Amino acid sequence: MQDQSPPPNAQNTPATAGASRASATVRLRIMATSDMHMHLAAYDYYTDQPCIYKGLALTASLIANARAEAPDALLFDNGDFLQGSPLGDFLATAGDMPNPAIEAMNQLRYDAVNIGNHEFSFGVSYLRAALAKAAFPCLSANTHSRAATGALSAFLPPVALLTRELADADGCLHRVQIGVIGVLPPQTAVWDRQAIGGAVALSDMTSAVARHAPALRRAGADVVIVLAHSGIGAPDPGPMAENVALAIAGIDAVDAVVMGHVHLPFPGPDTPASPGVDPVAGTLAGKPAVMAGVFGSHLGIIDLELQAHPFGWRVATHRSEARAIAPRTQSGDRIAATPADPALSALIAPAHRAALDWARRPIGHTAKPIHSYFAMVTASAALQVVTHAQARYVGERLRGGPFADIPLLSATAPFKAGGHAGPENYSFVPAGDLLLRHAADLYIHPNTIVALRLTGAEVRQWLARSARVFNQLTPGTADQMLLDPDMASFNFDLICGVSYAIDLIAAPGSVARIRDLRWQGRPVADGDPFILATNSYRSSGSGGFLSPDPARPDATRIVLADQKSNRDLLISYLSDDAYLADAATPVPPQWRFAPCANTSALFDSAPESIGYLPEVPHLHLTPLTRTPHGFQRYRLTL
Repeated sequence: MQDQSPPPNAQNTPATAGASRASATVRLRIMATSDMHMHLAAYDYYTDQPCIYKGLALTASLIANARAEAPDALLFDNGDFLQGSPLGDFLATAGDMPNPAIEAMNQLRYDAVNIGNHEFSFGVSYLRAALAKAAFPCLSANTHSRAATGALSAFLPPVALLTRELADADGCLHRVQIGVIGVLPPQTAVWDRQAIGGAVALSDMTSAVARHAPALRRAGADVVIVLAHSGIGAPDPGPMAENVALAIAGIDAVDAVVMGHVHLPFPGPDTPASPGVDPVAGTLAGKPAVMAGVFGSHLGIIDLELQAHPFGWRVATHRSEARAIAPRTQSGDRIAATPADPALSALIAPAHRAALDWARRPIGHTAKPIHSYFAMVTASAALQVVTHAQARYVGERLRGGPFADIPLLSATAPFKAGGHAGPENYSFVPAGDLLLRHAADLYIHPNTIVALRLTGAEVRQWLARSARVFNQLTPGTADQMLLDPDMASFNFDLICGVSYAIDLIAAPGSVARIRDLRWQGRPVADGDPFILATNSYRSSGSGGFLSPDPARPDATRIVLADQKSNRDLLISYLSDDAYLADAATPVPPQWRFAPCANTSALFDSAPESIGYLPEVPHLHLTPLTRTPHGFQRYRLTL
């Protein structure tokens, strides 16, 4: 139930702006973007082509249309706007160039923004410098600056109280105050531990909202909107949870929730109905909610009708919508539904051109295409180049030292393998010249190299954790869905240097899922020592791949932690003759699915994957139909 109680200072709250509000109703439109990840132009930097399905320049046209429909509108962004594309990577190294994301938000007249976890990916100083140019409030209620003494203070303003004059049906203006709160996952302190460097601490999201929302009411807010860089989650998710939007919506003083982080549109068919979640009406706990997809794919819209009450305005009716910039036909094809905004395109053009020049720098050559079309079902060249680059660097750094004779393994995950971002979300590098944008396509995150000392038991547990991306299958049953849609591909680590089978009949997360684990043909024993080349994200505990062990804190497992980016290692490797020699040597698949009689599974890939079926004859895949989301569906017989 929404809070109908009067704020303590209600007698000081302006009732109207020159008009009686008795029995009046006004309308307020909330517009939201989220998870832009520095996709500003209507352009795909990885393919070096214009595109119709991502880019704030396209979303800007939807914003203009939505404002024309409802002039009394507010525009928010819900975080992850500074990192995630080659444009963002270029800007992080470009010195004092103005940040085009902030410039674009200024031009589009954003009313407030929340920060997301990836705002910290390039460090706290970079984030502060970017936000300093913002002409709008930048919020975070659960982020705190940590002084050298350990004392905490607000990193950003936790809330904003916006005052707007809204017109009723007769044209009379009424003053309405809108409270806005921003929160992001507390796991950010772990995910970006190296970039943050201990300068920032994060607290529980739900608790922060529960504290600030009533305070906003007491300060005179008629409406309280929460910008939660978070997915839906459970009604009672527990402390420090990552996805808490449903719990936040259940707080009495909250009127509406803008979600993000998980890259889905809401309302929409990709979210199943569950207690408290209505993906058709677009509500959480009965409150209006919206999520704007990813890369500018959607504009989230919540329309509120506010009714006058003796002590303020309260929500009478609501409607939620996620408008797509490029909706799909029933056959899964994209439709260009909105043009790029010319003024915004002109504004970002200098940075866009500079990023293109940077991304087109040559770094090497490949004799055959590199892609991730089948990376979720077999060994993939897109992952092998990364694991080889990591192992090469770590091996050189450890040579001659106390760890030189310990077997060296290397782990990485398919960062682009479909999922919620759609069938366009695959890595593809054509045969021919290798460019910097290709390395960015193969390794999209600003992680740094780390090497860990693990036991054979920990390697097996790591692989079991990875194999949670697969559903548990029933023996003797045909055409079961292979992949858990709630598990992102970046949590599917493959380890190069060992061979193993994944048993899909065993329970997800169980070490029984990993069978026949071998190193150089010999079974791996629990006590066998290994060095694992990985990244700073994994070594910080992200994804839960390192099982807590009081006798072995995570820091004691680290044998190498250079501040060297994994992508730079990849670029160096691709530029070297060693890559050409490795690529010319066929590598047998080091992992496989354990056979199971009369059992088959279904999985999806990009439509272009059909042309590369000859590369995976051992899978005996059967192409089926295109899905409504545009994927090519396959049958995998176990």
